Amino acid sequence: MTRSLLAASAAILLATIGANAQTAAPATQPAPAASDQPAADQGASDPGSGSDQAASDDDKQAPIPFEGGQLTITQPEQDGEKVLAYDGKQLASNYDVFFDKIVKIGDVNVALVDVGDGGNQCGPAKVIVWKKDGEIQTTTVEQDECGAPPAAVSDSAIYFVPYLLPGDSKPALQWSPTEGLTTSGNLTYTPEPGTDWKDIDPSKYDNIIDAFHNEAVYKAGQALLGNDMPDMATSLLVGGGTEKTATGAFYATGCVPHDCGGNDGFMAVDPGQHKVYFARRGDNGEPQAWPPLKDWPADIKKAYDDAQGN
Repeated sequence: MTRSLLAASAAILLATIGANAQTAAPATQPAPAASDQPAADQGASDPGSGSDQAASDDDKQAPIPFEGGQLTITQPEQDGEKVLAYDGKQLASNYDVFFDKIVKIGDVNVALVDVGDGGNQCGPAKVIVWKKDGEIQTTTVEQDECGAPPAAVSDSAIYFVPYLLPGDSKPALQWSPTEGLTTSGNLTYTPEPGTDWKDIDPSKYDNIIDAFHNEAVYKAGQALLGNDMPDMATSLLVGGGTEKTATGAFYATGCVPHDCGGNDGFMAVDPGQHKVYFARRGDNGEPQAWPPLKDWPADIKKAYDDAQGN
């Protein structure tokens, strides 16, 4: 299944998360100047977090009443991991742990907690907490090494609709207290049908990956990259807007989340010549390029060299 799954079964989900699974990219940010530092604490959504929280300590989150006990988020060691616990029993730990909300699925109260590494471009995993037969239970939803898809809640289940990179195909998941975590179907990245080179407008792109929504760009990229397309797109995730060459081509650099400086990407699009160019440099410092660098026009090659500090 591709878009039909979204159209037929995920209308509620898309209204809830406010985005299409194929077009809603995570918020893009400029690559850090030196390193991938964990993101700053964003605060809890717990409505009672004010009274028990010292104004000078933003890292503490107040206990959350839940099913006759308390969920707590603490940081036992300064600069160490935060710990999610229920009445003293540890449930999860990581550098970023934030209470999201409590929802009702059927007749079961369910707490949702975000648990992740922090840092650029990587969302957290979603820890689902509920009680069954008097015992606290947890399930962690983490579709890949970069967090879980956004959660959308209905009366009977919680749905997870993945963000797809160009060339990706991933399962859409759902969870309920009775069925656990199951697969609803598979989603495949699809560009906007009928879009062509004349439709390209880089001023609207938050990240150059958005250019793949154009069918002509997508097909040109697919012809060059083949199965390397998702990896190439991943190397551009931590990035920002685009720049232009004198001849009208536009380009941008980026990097893999948590690996800026170690796995960096470059992409250029020349709408006038109907061409795309890609390069990726990994840990060994040797770039891969599609097409080979010797075949790149001088202005795009210069933009790449300048971006790499060559």
